[in-house]
Amino acid sequence: MITLVADLKELKANPDRAAKGTVVEARLDKGRGPIATVLVQNGTLRTGDIIVAGTAVGRVRAMTDENGNRINEAGPSVPVEITGLDDVPTGGDTMNAVSDERLARELVEQRRNEQKEEMFNSQTKVTLDNLFDQMQQGEMKELQIIVKADVQGSVEAVRQSLEKLSNDEVRVKVIHGGVGAINESDVMLANASNAIIVGFNVRPDPVAEDNAKRSGVDMRLYRIIYDCIEEMESAMKGMLAPKFREVQLGRGECRQVYKISNVGTVIGGHVTSGKITRTADIRVVRDGIVIAEDKVSSLKRFKDDVKEVADGYDFGMTLEKFNDVKEGDVLEAFTMEEYKED
Repeated sequence: MITLVADLKELKANPDRAAKGTVVEARLDKGRGPIATVLVQNGTLRTGDIIVAGTAVGRVRAMTDENGNRINEAGPSVPVEITGLDDVPTGGDTMNAVSDERLARELVEQRRNEQKEEMFNSQTKVTLDNLFDQMQQGEMKELQIIVKADVQGSVEAVRQSLEKLSNDEVRVKVIHGGVGAINESDVMLANASNAIIVGFNVRPDPVAEDNAKRSGVDMRLYRIIYDCIEEMESAMKGMLAPKFREVQLGRGECRQVYKISNVGTVIGGHVTSGKITRTADIRVVRDGIVIAEDKVSSLKRFKDDVKEVADGYDFGMTLEKFNDVKEGDVLEAFTMEEYKED
């Protein structure tokens, strides 16, 4: 159908002009900085071009196609992943290639100021029409949330879904949304504003986790958006009663990866805290982002099969399904336990 419509409309683009396109998705990579997936719709985007995407500006440092191969230019209807922006843009932002970097930065600064003003006005502006509503809101309970996710699109999706849960008695307000692992400043903001942190496909870094435990900040981590919405809805109704909860057993670090025929990928690791057991579920975390969840297939100390490996010891492990473990990945061991609330 798409091809038929494209044929009938005779869609055309000029490859000899400055590039224009749309940001499809964006994320923050620990090593490479902000990365945006862009669909070029007109003109040709080249490495070294100065681009503006929403409130982000930068110079195209590198471009890769859908197979991860480096390319130097992308014409109309070509999707590319680009690095070089100074910030993570939002999915749906328009991307333009411009000739003057100074003007581009001025334009972005202006857009950022407008955005701040808009947020400020939407939160504080009181008119005679909404004065009564504002007074009523004073008695309203407010559930404040900080959202962190692996990509910008997920942040927006979680934010919109949660804010739609607002009802007559409780208003849900997302006070901050960001891309990447949950860090110390998120915990400090949550503590100061009495907010809950919702992590979608991300994990807290160890410092943030310690701070959250110490200051009693509630962190809820999800991999499925519906679970998140359901749990928040239940919390708002005051009937939060999850049947299962996660029990952290320990944490290890992948030090070496061996590929052995007939066995597959063997992880050579070291337990950094707690313990790792043969029956545990394993979560693979890379740069604060959850890469996979799997079960232990085998656990060894030297050549012996063992039931558990304690803190400070090395181990060899294979996982049931996931094979793409890399050196430096964190392996979190946990179990799910059923419980009844008192």
